[in-house]
Formats: sequence, C-alpha cells, structure tokens
Amino acid sequence: MNEIDEIVDNFEFLDDWDQRYQYLVELGEALPPLPEELKTLENWVKPCMSTVHVHAEAIPEQPGLIRFRGDCDTAIIKGVLAVLVDLLSSHTLEEIRAMDVDDLFKRLHLAEHLSPNRHVGIYAIVNKMAERAETLADLNASNVA
Repeated sequence: MNEIDEIVDNFEFLDDWDQRYQYLVELGEALPPLPEELKTLENWVKPCMSTVHVHAEAIPEQPGLIRFRGDCDTAIIKGVLAVLVDLLSSHTLEEIRAMDVDDLFKRLHLAEHLSPNRHVGIYAIVNKMAERAETLADLNASNVA
C-alpha cells in the first residue's frame, strides 16, 4: 500500500467532514513549529492566503532523501501541510515529482469542503515543496561536482 492509500484509509475511519476537519486541525497542532530562521522569503508560499513556509533539507543518514518542515498560521491549512510534510518527506526528488498529490486531494474530497482560494493555496504549497526540493537537489549536485 502506498502512502496516499494509507492517508486516505486514516481519513475514511472518520464518518463525516466535521470529524475529518478536526483530524486535520489535530495533525496541524502536532506539526513541530518551524524555527524563525527558516521562515525566509525563499521558503514562503506567496500565493497562499495563509502565511505558510516550507523548508526542504537533506537527511544526512539517508543520502538522496529529502525531509520537509513547515509552518502555517491557519489551523486547517496547517493540517493539510502536516499531511503533505508526512507524505513527501523521506523521498528522493524523483519520487516527490512522481507523487500523485491530485489523487490524494480528490480522494480526501478537499475541493468539496474548502474554498477555491484555499484549494489554490494548497496546490501552491505542493508546488513550493517541489521547488524547494529541486533547489536542494541542485545545491547538493553542485557541491558534489
């Protein structure tokens, strides 16, 4: 079972959107805060209505794998961010690029329950995470060369 299936399975245990919403909020509350020094312009998700930052870093003990960290000032989006951090971390850049995040969003019915602006912001977070992973991979490649 892939990670998207696992996330969807966790949400399917909950009966309705109110319970799923609360679960997302709880996931966001459990997300460790991002240190202030990582809340940079490069890590800022500009198109998002909420203030969101995402940071990509290499996992020293697992060469080639990337770990994400993030923070947000809005409870529900911070919950979605926590899901994305969990989903996309501990993967290579190629695996991150190949991840079908659209499938996750469709199966969780996020578009049906979040405003269009929030939906755009969630995709902006995904795009920023991919951008930060690419920048990290480029940096690592230039340090090796």
